[in-house]
Amino acid sequence: MSEPAIPPLTLTIITGLSGAGKSTALNVFEDAGFLCIDNLPVFLLLPLLDGMARKADGPHRLALVMDARDAELAPALAGVLKEVKPKVTLAQIVFLEANDTVLLRRYSQLRRAHPLAQVGLVQDGIASEKTRLAGLRHLADRVIDTSNLTPTELRHKLLQHDASPVADMRVNILSFGHKHGLPSEADLLFDVRFLPNPYYVAELKEKTGRDAAVAAHALANESGRKFFAHLSGLLDFLLPEFEQAGKAYLTIAVGCTGGKHRSVAVAEEVHRHLAGGKWVVKLFHRDLDK
Repeated sequence: MSEPAIPPLTLTIITGLSGAGKSTALNVFEDAGFLCIDNLPVFLLLPLLDGMARKADGPHRLALVMDARDAELAPALAGVLKEVKPKVTLAQIVFLEANDTVLLRRYSQLRRAHPLAQVGLVQDGIASEKTRLAGLRHLADRVIDTSNLTPTELRHKLLQHDASPVADMRVNILSFGHKHGLPSEADLLFDVRFLPNPYYVAELKEKTGRDAAVAAHALANESGRKFFAHLSGLLDFLLPEFEQAGKAYLTIAVGCTGGKHRSVAVAEEVHRHLAGGKWVVKLFHRDLDK
């Protein structure tokens, strides 16, 4: 039996000035499905890639923050990259920067010491870092000035680039019962207690919303059909808007009284409506067994 094919590695190195948004950028790549490591010393890069290259079961998309906290990075990276590029299908360097006024304001808000100014003024650390990383900036495939960017705008700049594969937004659909409490993770919450309640039909009471007869009782009526037509249209509009706004995952919660009949039936129908499209969709019934 032949060995399973090992997928090619893709590598993104995020670097640049402290306070320019490297942690935010790393979170963007993590949400997009990358294995992410912060503050990786340059001497560990090749061993890391060699280890990952031997793993058939992944992960095989890697994003690293490497910056001036490693004094060896700038002088060593150019040489290391010559050995790295034959090992990966994509190696890109993203350099983030911002103007001094913005960096000073961000450090004032964070109240953290600049890594190159543990003693002394923040502006001295900024100047030292710019000098240390000047050569590294010239190696970068992309230089992004974050001075006037919101986190959402930075995300768009990072992920609109063809060289950055992006995982689609993940959508969780959750049914629940109001009597057991509201789900704190819900982004969108729909109360379906206005629908006809199968609980009061003797032959349906012990069944759940997964049963076709229960679902029909709740939804195969004028209110149910109108409601689901509006709901599906609303979701078709909202999901692209949430993704455009930078959401990595979205939780749609549907609640009835006990979480066994109407909410389950609607959640199942929402899942059927969204599954098979561009979204990564998962379905959960929180209170089905209570």
